[in-house]
Amino acid sequence: MNFETWEPVYEVILADFGFDRAADERARDRLADIVGDREPYDLRRLGIAGGTVAIAGGAATLSDELDAVEGADAVFAAGAAFSRLREAGLAVDCVVTDLDSAPERAVDLARAGTPVVAHAHGDNVPAVEAYGPRLAREAVVPTTQAAPVDGVRNFGGFTDGDRAAFLADHLGADELVFPGWDFEDSSVDEMKARKLVWAERLLHWLERRRDERFAVLDERRGGIDVKALPV
Repeated sequence: MNFETWEPVYEVILADFGFDRAADERARDRLADIVGDREPYDLRRLGIAGGTVAIAGGAATLSDELDAVEGADAVFAAGAAFSRLREAGLAVDCVVTDLDSAPERAVDLARAGTPVVAHAHGDNVPAVEAYGPRLAREAVVPTTQAAPVDGVRNFGGFTDGDRAAFLADHLGADELVFPGWDFEDSSVDEMKARKLVWAERLLHWLERRRDERFAVLDERRGGIDVKALPV
């Protein structure tokens, strides 16, 4: 995913939520100030090309879907999903987070050598400033949803979960599976529910780009609004 392909979708997301692009860019620049001069973790070291990657979400269903995690070649944890996986005794290969859930544990994982893909956006600058400097130099990969700059990358995606999927696609994963995903999670607030709508939309776009069908979208595709997505 290059930014020229991502940008039209990003602009629709900004308009839909009323987010300020300049705020995203300020957050990106602050993250660059903090970690952008570090040599980022080389995600190719994960060796996922040609393999199956579990994109673990944080829904309550995750505990019932651990077989999909155990059967994958690699596990990318979205947000705080890594806490549940570690509690279940399962390894995590990569954490994709905007540092809004269990940031202390993300710091601990980075210090132990697990790569943390740390994301900056318009309203998480305090978290970036608090935890960015504490992420281990060798394990952090800084990302943005705006234009990439100064070592801060953009692999595509909006929420932690779909960004993890776009990252796995970028790294050449052959198959993506999605334990712990619930697009109709009644426990989330209104803003998170709206973000889940976009996560579903973006996964549908990604599966079309990959010529793959994600099982997590089975029986849901007919209800996905694709007007905002490129063909």
